[in-house]
Amino acid sequence: MPHQTIADLLLARAGDDHPGLVTREQTWTWDEVVAESAARAAWAEESRTEGPFHIGVLLENVPEYIFWLGAAALCGAAVVGINPTRRGAELEREVRHTDCQLIVTDRAGADLLRGLDIGVDQERFLVVDEPRYAGLLAAHAGRRPVRAAPDVTAGTRMLLLLTSGTTGTSKAAICSQGRLAALGASNSAKYDITRTDICYCPMPLFHGNALMALWAPALTAGATIALPRAFSASGFLPDVRHFGATYFTYVGKAIGYVLARPGTPDDADNRLTHAFGTEASPEDADRFLARFGCRLIEGYGSSEGSGMLRRVSGGPAGALGVPARESVRIVHPTTRQTCPPALVDVYGRVRNPEEAIGEIVDTEGAARFEGYYANEAANAERVRHGWYWTGDLGYVDEAGYFYFAGRSGDWIRVDGENISALLTERVLRRHQDIVAAGVFGVPDPRSGDQVMAAVEIAEGTRFEDLDLPGFLARQEDLGTKGAPRFVRVSHALPTTGSNKLRKKEMQLDGWRTDDPVYRWQGRGQAVYAPMTADDKAALRAEFLASGRGRFLP
Repeated sequence: MPHQTIADLLLARAGDDHPGLVTREQTWTWDEVVAESAARAAWAEESRTEGPFHIGVLLENVPEYIFWLGAAALCGAAVVGINPTRRGAELEREVRHTDCQLIVTDRAGADLLRGLDIGVDQERFLVVDEPRYAGLLAAHAGRRPVRAAPDVTAGTRMLLLLTSGTTGTSKAAICSQGRLAALGASNSAKYDITRTDICYCPMPLFHGNALMALWAPALTAGATIALPRAFSASGFLPDVRHFGATYFTYVGKAIGYVLARPGTPDDADNRLTHAFGTEASPEDADRFLARFGCRLIEGYGSSEGSGMLRRVSGGPAGALGVPARESVRIVHPTTRQTCPPALVDVYGRVRNPEEAIGEIVDTEGAARFEGYYANEAANAERVRHGWYWTGDLGYVDEAGYFYFAGRSGDWIRVDGENISALLTERVLRRHQDIVAAGVFGVPDPRSGDQVMAAVEIAEGTRFEDLDLPGFLARQEDLGTKGAPRFVRVSHALPTTGSNKLRKKEMQLDGWRTDDPVYRWQGRGQAVYAPMTADDKAALRAEFLASGRGRFLP
């Protein structure tokens, strides 16, 4: 019978001498991982107080994080993964909202929390790099559990996943032991993770990608987890070779950063075979395969729900897959009518976006959604009319394949025409000197919106070196309205802790950012000219003269 809980999966590894966790400094067998987890579970149980049994973990990817995940599973606690890139009021709000009883952190994390009203007294901080921690832990060493806490079931809360906040205020998505165990089973099969795999985990452990697509599947299969402290583009290939990694996961800009590193003739001299993640373009996947010999598997899912689509071998490039069940469909968000198939031109552009693009929903998914912690308004937004609404846009082709069309704000109305921000992003990412790109709408001073892009380029590269007008003119699938009218240029665009671009933040800044901004000038084969302070003041005056001051970024 499949294991019903993460605790079951962990206990099944007791006595297993296969390497379970490796760093550059040390190796732990799975049996030792279980023992380390059991010691911390006993400690946590002794420290438990009234109220939700939530343990905040504010650490980089260090072994203690893995051990506390196991500890939480065994004692029935939920791990709240605290994002170390948060600061100040935002950090305070997130931690306080999740009602933590204990905080597991290090000295750097304790410094971040110092002075914040997070609802946890300093004496309930377990600081892993202080001598006192080792002494207290030693008192619980040697615990060899034969079972989990009596109240641990498939419904026991295991994780509170703080959403990345790329499109607004973050929420704490609930994931139970049962759901995570089921994902471990399904994803180990879906991504072909076996006992012999070495799963390299460069994505942060507070993020669902690392937990649902790597940690839980590796635990299910009894594979080895190779753990770096954090993602590093320069350290990626040396790490992969050092550990003999065969599989890894990625999110956001990570693939772009790796591909931006100078290539060498022996890049393919590694054991990588495949990787899973999101937001790599088809061009990224082709370049990664050619350079490193590793296949990128793009998927669709979220912290709140996954398993709605299944991949089909030999499916079209860029397709997410086909519905995993009949209840998954694309509907118009107002009428709830199923959208007709998209009419796609030779360049892959949707010619009937008004009819074909809608929201991805699961009409039977409300029961599968475990909700957000203490946030009924957000729950009500996700579950309406008994359906689960993803908030993601998509379309389906005539063969039944689903495609991602962006988030709800990724369509820009320009001169009465819907423009896909996602398509423009993918076009920009084809440029070999653009590491990352985010595209969004900014208000036009007279009516509607205009397309704005934020691009990240490597140090030493100038915007003029991109020849962006010429490059865009050569992209036959872009269309005349898709070229950005404003381009923000940076060597380090703002990101979340999981390397996703903070598009909402950049959209709010618009062209009034402190980064250099270039503006499209002329018609046809136009040029981009840098915006001066006077240019920005003049543009602001246009808004005011047109009575659209309220739309200023």
